[in-house]
Formats: sequence, structure tokens, C-alpha cells
Amino acid sequence: MAEFIKQSQHIEKQDTGNVKEIVTKALSDIRKDGIKAVRGLSEKFDKWNPESFRVSQEEIEQAVKKVPETFKQDTQYCQAQVRAFAQAQLESLSEFEKEIQPGTFLGQKLIPLSNVGAYVPGGRYPIVSSVQMSTIPPKVAGVDRVIACSPARDGEGIHPGVLYAMHLAGVDEVYSLGGIQAIGTMAYGVEGIDPVDFIVGPGNAFVAEAKRQVFGKVGIDQIAGPSENLIIADEQADPVLVAADIWGQCEHDLNAVSILVTTSRKLAEDVQEEMNRQISTLETAEVAQGSWDRNGMIILVADKEEAVKVADEYAIEHVQVQAEDLDYYLTNLKNYGSLFLGEETTVTYGDKGIGTNHILPTGEAAKYTGGLWVGKFIKTVTYQRCTQEASSKLAPIIGNQCRYEGMAAHAVTADVRGKKFSKLNV
Repeated sequence: MAEFIKQSQHIEKQDTGNVKEIVTKALSDIRKDGIKAVRGLSEKFDKWNPESFRVSQEEIEQAVKKVPETFKQDTQYCQAQVRAFAQAQLESLSEFEKEIQPGTFLGQKLIPLSNVGAYVPGGRYPIVSSVQMSTIPPKVAGVDRVIACSPARDGEGIHPGVLYAMHLAGVDEVYSLGGIQAIGTMAYGVEGIDPVDFIVGPGNAFVAEAKRQVFGKVGIDQIAGPSENLIIADEQADPVLVAADIWGQCEHDLNAVSILVTTSRKLAEDVQEEMNRQISTLETAEVAQGSWDRNGMIILVADKEEAVKVADEYAIEHVQVQAEDLDYYLTNLKNYGSLFLGEETTVTYGDKGIGTNHILPTGEAAKYTGGLWVGKFIKTVTYQRCTQEASSKLAPIIGNQCRYEGMAAHAVTADVRGKKFSKLNV
């Protein structure tokens, strides 16, 4: 049985009742008053009310000039990685038509969405990586129009690095809008800004609640929760790397979840010792330590089979494996957003630009879904067609099914075809 060497403090989640009320009213105002409400909300929450929320080409050009050349090169590399992987995903999908029975043809088509809106959060840091993760896959999928919203910072518009990344990704329209007003604008549309059909991207509690409430009017990728990471490590793992990976995720915020699952008590002790050493020089130590104290766990298990069982129960966003027999874990782990095999890779690679998407399921959602990928922006639809002979043979069977279910009018639609086409094929 698993032993908890360190348990989380099980701090109660923040009450979102007030958040829900604020979001409901704000979205109602946007539906009713359009751009006037958007301006009011932007002024209230972000102290931002420009003449136009749409970022001009001149502003984009100025942002390009402001960012360092090394940043441009790094961003170009990361975006190329994300684009290449999204393209590979696209190539794994296919349309087909199959003759299921003589004269009965069933098919599958892949149709890209028409309009997608990406939300890129502001928050404590400029999350440039969220740009490529949320805007490049729909571009690769063939979406006609991809727009992006991000909050203004310090009364000066979108962070230049974020704006450069949007420009490089080929975003069609960029708006300096944050929070509820951004989600409401993309969902409902306002004067001068057409609505979208699908909204993606992470955000704070207000953004998450706004996405929850507009779902149905538009599609959404998911409701993002705090960042999560689970590391499976055995006695061969390097405690320096394990400790660094734990702190790397803890620094997100106080709600981030980090779990170490190990088959080695000594490794657990060594990792804790190394964590104490590393935290002393970490610039984000206050947040990282607070997150670990609140939500960090170390779990000792008997073997790799139990490690897999524990990991699948938690269904964590990111799962790292720093242990022998990586193929065993690749084959047997079932519930995760993205899997990082071996000490040579790390969640940070996935977060920033190795190529896989970092918008992933949290809060045990990995039990029923994967992360954002190119297929989210493509409708997989079906079609059917029949010859007259096939229709005449199908009609009595379908008619009987309808009558059994008490759906008389449905039965008629089959019967009249059976009558018409059976005569033509005598």
C-alpha cells in the first residue's frame, strides 16, 4: 500500500460564488450594451480604454522593434516546433468513404472551423508560449479566421513579446482585451468585432467562469485549473533533476500541484534535501515554497505497477517518468495530459516549445479527455448515400425499427422510399 511521506494540506478551494455572480452580470451587460459594456469593464478591471481595442499594424511593428533578437529567434524555433507537430497530427487524420453494404456508402469528412478566438493571459508573467499553443494549431487545421485577445499591461497595451509572438503565428486580428470582457466579446461579438465559434486558452478564475458560461453559444477547449505535475522516479533518478522539476511547477502559483511518486525512500529523502538547497537561491522562492507546502506530496510505492496505479488515480496534467523501463510506463499509463519520458525531457520543454501542446486537462479531466490539438479545430462529420436498390432493401428494416419505437412519421419516411424504389427495381 502507498505511503505518504509528505501530504498536502488539503486547503479548501476558493469559493467561486462571487466570481460566478460577477461574470454573469458582466456577460449580460455585454450582450445588452455591446462595446459600451466592454469599455466599462476594461476600464474597471484593467484601467484600459483605448480609442480602438484592435491592435494596429503600426503597434505590431513597434513591438517587433522592442523585443531582443535572441527572443525572436527562440520564439521562431518554438513556433516551428509547435507547427511541425500540429502538422503531423493533421496528417494522422483522414477522410474516407466505405461501401458498407452493396449500394450503401458511408463517409467521413474533415471540415475546419471558421472562426476561432484565443485568449492569452496576462497575469504575473507574459506567457508567450500560450500564443503558439492556442493560435498555431487552428492555423494548421485550416481555420479561416483566428483572433487573439490579451489584457493590456500597465496602461501600455499588450506586452511586446506576446504581440510579437501573435504576429509571428499569423493571427488575423489582435485585441487588447482581457478577462470577462475578452471572452464575452469573442463569444457574442460587439460593434466592430465579429464573434467566433470556438474559444481556447487558459486564464484566471474569471476567465474560466466566463468560458463556462458562454459554452453552448460557442465551443471551448476546456476549463483550465491550476497547473499539475506528477513525477514517477525510482532509485536511479537524479535528485537534482527531480527537485528542479518540482520547483519548476510549484512557481506557477500557490494553487499549483506537484506530486512525487517513488519506489525509493532514499530518493525521497535526497530529493527533499536537494529541494531545500535549490530553494535558497530561487527568485520565485516565496510562491514556489508556498505551493509546495500547501499542495506538494511525496508518495512511496512498492513497485512500478503501483506507481502506475497511483498516477492514473490522480489523472494529472503532466506526468514525468524518471525511472527504468520507460516503455512500460508508455504502454501502461492511461490518465494524463502529456507524458514526459526520461530525465532528458521536462515539463518546461512541453510548456514552452518542444512541440506538443501545453493546454492540457486538469482536475482529473485526463480521465476522459486529452489536451488541445489540431483535431479540436476540425469537425469530423459524416455523410451517407444509397443506390435505389440499396434504399429499397433498407427501408422495411428501418421502418420496422421506427414502429417498434412508436415513431410513426419516421416509419413513413422509410416506407414511402421502400414503395417508390422497389417498383423501380423490379
